[in-house]
Amino acid sequence: MRYAISVPQHVDDGAFQPTELRAYLNRAEELGFESAWMTEQIVGSGASLSPLETLAFAAACNQRLRLGCAVFVTPLHNPVHLAKRISTLDQLSRGRVEVGVGIGGRNRMFTAFDVDPDDNLVTRFNEGLRVMKALWTQPTIDIEGRFWQLAGATMEPKPFQKPYPPLWFGGSKPAALRRAGCHGDGFFGAGSTTTAQFAEQVPIVRAALAETGRDTTGFRIAKRVYIAVDDNTDRARSRMSDALIAQYGDYGKTLLPVAVCGPPTACIRGLREVVAAGADMILVNPLFDSSAQMERLASEVLPRIA
Repeated sequence: MRYAISVPQHVDDGAFQPTELRAYLNRAEELGFESAWMTEQIVGSGASLSPLETLAFAAACNQRLRLGCAVFVTPLHNPVHLAKRISTLDQLSRGRVEVGVGIGGRNRMFTAFDVDPDDNLVTRFNEGLRVMKALWTQPTIDIEGRFWQLAGATMEPKPFQKPYPPLWFGGSKPAALRRAGCHGDGFFGAGSTTTAQFAEQVPIVRAALAETGRDTTGFRIAKRVYIAVDDNTDRARSRMSDALIAQYGDYGKTLLPVAVCGPPTACIRGLREVVAAGADMILVNPLFDSSAQMERLASEVLPRIA
């Protein structure tokens, strides 16, 4: 079992402290976390740092942690720009980048990105990934797509990792789960889904993976888990509820059942259920008191999961 930690990214205007984030990341490395992950929220009321720029800062803070975003909502991006930025980050980090991709829900403000949500988002998503993979792997790119056209295009340098950084697919609908198994290097269960829902998703991903005939050895399955370790269960649940509402707005009022909250024994039990559901990596994601929560997780919870 592998463990990842979330990067604290919800920062009010003017409140970012570089020394605190550097210390947090270095401590995560010391505690043995494999990777550190962010989310992407471009437009929204919650104060949230952009993942690519923050991960570039993180790459300069340590030498071992792998660095990822779960997920980039790729239809909101120009794939040429995104491919270049990810390739640059992979070079700067000497090959420590992990890339999560997803289509995103239809409640997003697609019009802010000149994207028509009714104009086949799946086609845009698939075509964008084809453009990115071509830019990462081919010396010269010729693509005549519906949304993007490249004629004799080149992009250098390619990613440090060959052929490109691992691609994790997000999503919850059956078609998205099948895409993860057919085209991804891993599947990342969302923090906003319950463990029971994740347990239903994993077999669909594995079935699609088996149908491809690919070597499944390196395929990973992970789950983000919002977690709060607190000897007082009621306090843990109350603080988690407030944090989910701060992050998700009104939708957060419905999300408390997705979180694991309470004393170490309750958190151990909750994470063991995630493992039993099929995860080989757990991204523990405190939503408050990040450093203190990380210490308690590393000393009182994670060593007792296996």
